[in-house]
Amino acid sequence: MKKLTASLGLTAFVLATTSAAWASEDNHVSFGRGDNHCEVSLNYDVSVEPSKLVVSESKKEVYRIELGRLYVNGDKVELNDKQQALVNQYAGEVSKQLPEVIDVVHDTVDIASTAVSMALTPLLGDAAGAKIDEMMDGMSKRIDKVAYQNGDKFYLGATVSSIEDTFGKEFEKEMEQVVQSSIGSMMMTLGSEMMKGDGESFEEKMEAFSAKMDKVGDDIEAQIEQQASDLEARADKLCDNFQQLAALESQMRSQVPALRDYPLVSAKQQALRE
Repeated sequence: MKKLTASLGLTAFVLATTSAAWASEDNHVSFGRGDNHCEVSLNYDVSVEPSKLVVSESKKEVYRIELGRLYVNGDKVELNDKQQALVNQYAGEVSKQLPEVIDVVHDTVDIASTAVSMALTPLLGDAAGAKIDEMMDGMSKRIDKVAYQNGDKFYLGATVSSIEDTFGKEFEKEMEQVVQSSIGSMMMTLGSEMMKGDGESFEEKMEAFSAKMDKVGDDIEAQIEQQASDLEARADKLCDNFQQLAALESQMRSQVPALRDYPLVSAKQQALRE
C-alpha cells in the first residue's frame, strides 16, 4: 500500500497547509514554511473594501484607513504628506494580499476535501465516505466564517477570539458526533474489503487488498499532486509578499506614532525590494 500511504501523505500536506493558516502562536494566526525562511503572524482581524482597510480585535475596530485618512481607536490622526503616502501604500498592499490569502485558504480546503474523500471512501465504503464528506463540508462552512469574500469586501479572522468562535467546542462536538456515528460501519467495511481480496489464505487476501489500495493511491496522486504543488508555490509566494508587507508596515509605524503599538503583520524582517 505504498502508493496509498504516499497519497495520504500528500493529503496530510494539504490539510496541514489549511491547519497552519490557523496555527495559534501567542494567540494569533501564523503561517510559514518548514525551512523557517518565511515566518509570518497576523495579529488582528482584517477586512478590506474599495478605499477602506479595517483592522480589528474582538469585533472592535483598532484602526482604519479610509480614502487616505487614518483613524485610530475612532479618532482621526492628522498626517503630513509623507505619512499619508506611506499609509496609502500600506493599505493598497494589504488590499492586494488579503484576497490571495483567502483564495489560498479556500483552494486548500477544496483540495483537501477531494483528497480525503478519494483516499478513504474506497477503503471505508460509500456510507463512511458520505460521513467524511459531511465532516469536510462542516470544516469548509466554518472556514467561510473566518476567511471570506462578500461582494467587494474581503475578511480574514486572525485573532484568538475569532478562531475560538469558529473552531471552538461546538465544532469539536460536531466532529465527534460524525466520527462516533460512523466508526462502527467504517471498521466493518474495512474488514469486509480486506476479506474480499483474491486468494485463499489471509496473506494472499492482504496482498490483493494492498494492490487495490496502491491503485487507489495512483488515482489520488494523479488527481491532486499537481494541485498541491501549485498550492505550495502560491503559498511560498504569498509568504514572501507578507515579509515585504511587514517591512513596509515597520516603516509606516516608525513614521506614524499613532500606529506604533498596532502591528498587523509580524515577520522576520528583510529589506524592501526595489
